[in-house]
Amino acid sequence: MSMDADALIVGGGLNGPAMALALACAGMRVTVLDAAALDAATAAAFDGRAYNLGLGSQRFLKVAGVWGAVADAAQPVTRVALEDARPGAGPTPALAHFDHAELDEGPVSVILEDRVLRPALLAAAAAHPGVTLRGGADVIATRQGPGAAEAEVAGGETLRAPLLIACDGRESPVARRAGIRRVGWGYDQTGLVSAIEHEADHAGVARQRFLPGGPFAVLPLPGGHRSSLVWTERTAEAARIHALPDAAYLVELEARLGGALGAVSLAGRRWRYPLKLSVADAWAKPRLALAGDAAHAVHPIAGQGLNLGLRDAAALAEVLAEARRRGEDIGAEQVLERYVRWRRFDGVSMALGMDAVNRLFSNDDPGLRLLRDAGLALAGRLAPARRFFMREAAGVSGDVPRMLRGLPV
Repeated sequence: MSMDADALIVGGGLNGPAMALALACAGMRVTVLDAAALDAATAAAFDGRAYNLGLGSQRFLKVAGVWGAVADAAQPVTRVALEDARPGAGPTPALAHFDHAELDEGPVSVILEDRVLRPALLAAAAAHPGVTLRGGADVIATRQGPGAAEAEVAGGETLRAPLLIACDGRESPVARRAGIRRVGWGYDQTGLVSAIEHEADHAGVARQRFLPGGPFAVLPLPGGHRSSLVWTERTAEAARIHALPDAAYLVELEARLGGALGAVSLAGRRWRYPLKLSVADAWAKPRLALAGDAAHAVHPIAGQGLNLGLRDAAALAEVLAEARRRGEDIGAEQVLERYVRWRRFDGVSMALGMDAVNRLFSNDDPGLRLLRDAGLALAGRLAPARRFFMREAAGVSGDVPRMLRGLPV
């Protein structure tokens, strides 16, 4: 049976091209099938969406050949301030500070805008001789057989490869067709995403304000006077706020911002999306592997979603590269089980950890506020605890794949 590639990746977004680059760096031929047109994903209009990329993810991008195209647009996070607040309460002293100067490696993370990262990933993937990008390729059926996996594209074309990789999001049609179920629950919360311009310089400080409706993250963007907001509210309240005209929306926003950045105005589009925890009950089957949101969709409270997806890509590429060196079939169940053993505990524990933190801080119970504030303050005063949390956030602790250590696969 002839093969069209070593691996077929279903799903574009960010995880699809990142996975393709990781596998191509390991010497494999990869085809990415994305239902969206490629030019739709590379439109570079500013819309405020941004990602918190840990140090390990930055190293991944360097090995993948992407970092050079985005480094100048990356805003280093010099400090993280955690604040417990209420809407309209004004400036609030931080319960804990995490300063990048405490780590020898440098800043724990950088903030990178979607309009910069997405086109750079696609451009690097398109330029790599081992990667074929297929935009407008709507996959309508997938099958895994003893000799190959198949993906049928609308229009009748069928592609074959030893391995199929689902990077098609938290509702993954590929996983569903394979009989993989999901475990999870909703939060009755909605994420509101927008960007602001502000009077005061953010000085590279990322703020996480814990409000009764949910966490309110302020992520610094390049230039000192722009920030991206990831604002969690109860679903009914979020719907009310999202329906407001810009001027009234800004009033609601300022009541939660606390005045730390001076006068503010909206910049770019306003977005909203429902929040839920969703974890696949199986991350692999023979000739099929799940990665990114297709495997684990986590609460955005710590901005770890994309970081987890890049760890998946690096780990799977390393497992498959080692299997090829041994002469093994890369789609075999025993090979893919190594990837699952490596990544599942980290992905599930991160999902459940973020779930617990969100539940702990998305309320206004006086007793609970007292306990959690005391715990945060204590952690912020203990240098070993601060360094532990920063290294976890940076993605450089534990059993880290080679690409996240800055090494070739």
